Amino acid sequence: MPPLSRRQFVNAAAFAATLAGIPRSGSAADYPSRPIRLVIPYGAGGSGDEIGRPWVDRMSSQLGPTFVENIGGAGGAIGTTAVARDAADGYSLLLGNGSTQVIIPLTTANPSYSAGDFRAIYRLISSALVFATHPSVPATNLKELIAYAKVHPGTMSYGTPGIGTGNHLVGELFKQQAGALDIVHVPYRGIAQATNDLVSGQISLIIAVMSVQLQQLGQAGKIRLLAVTPDKRLSGAPDIPTAIESGMPDLRYEGWFGLFAPKMTDDAIIDRIAQATRAAMADPALQANYRAQGMEPDSDSNPDKFQRIVDATSASLAPVIKSIGLQSL
Repeated sequence: MPPLSRRQFVNAAAFAATLAGIPRSGSAADYPSRPIRLVIPYGAGGSGDEIGRPWVDRMSSQLGPTFVENIGGAGGAIGTTAVARDAADGYSLLLGNGSTQVIIPLTTANPSYSAGDFRAIYRLISSALVFATHPSVPATNLKELIAYAKVHPGTMSYGTPGIGTGNHLVGELFKQQAGALDIVHVPYRGIAQATNDLVSGQISLIIAVMSVQLQQLGQAGKIRLLAVTPDKRLSGAPDIPTAIESGMPDLRYEGWFGLFAPKMTDDAIIDRIAQATRAAMADPALQANYRAQGMEPDSDSNPDKFQRIVDATSASLAPVIKSIGLQSL
């Protein structure tokens, strides 16, 4: 190749300088400049879709084209790992929850990702766990349930969606705080079958995410809802006391789903997504959509607030995980 003339060199240098001043695709300056992917680490049609897809629908007017990709498997670990290993450019986001961001890293011997591989962006919803019994159990509150369980050790059982779920850990925490109750854990593949077995009297108790269905079963007298696990009563079920009100001041737990990005994502991109999400979450229709599913929308989240929630969840669950030997599932 012949050497450049002085004029060609000057022109090339000027062109290079011009290119240097143009923001690169994926940089914070021009974000977003292409479609954004939200990975839901569960199969299509579940609660992840019910939470993530309404958010995606509203991002077209806030951030531009946004789409969902369901990557299920391994309790959420496969999809979560995919985002952890993706480029930290704001175009690959995760809809994470307490299981993917806290429980799996704490209970897996050689996890494919860690909690530190992500940055929290915005909590979309919180959810409550509820203690629900079969009507044959002579208890109308947690105190009476504890008293009955102490008198009838080994005769009661409680169902959850599986070993190592938040439901299971809260159940074990409840047993510990109530004085080492002898209540047998029965893990299911999902809460639907556990609920069916509760209604039929096959098990005594379930610890489940509060839902409209459970409220309807309670109103019909098929189950009895004793207490919920957040700090405050639920706006959609104000008659059900909290575990704290029921005499267990240290029994508190909130489930949540929210947005995460790979840890090296630029601050400006994180803030841009959080601001767009805050605007979307102010929509009364979106709030009503989530509440109709038994969830509490969070219209006042941000990256710092959400990270504190993640850290608090880890701090509360780590001791019970250790006490029941789940560190190496």
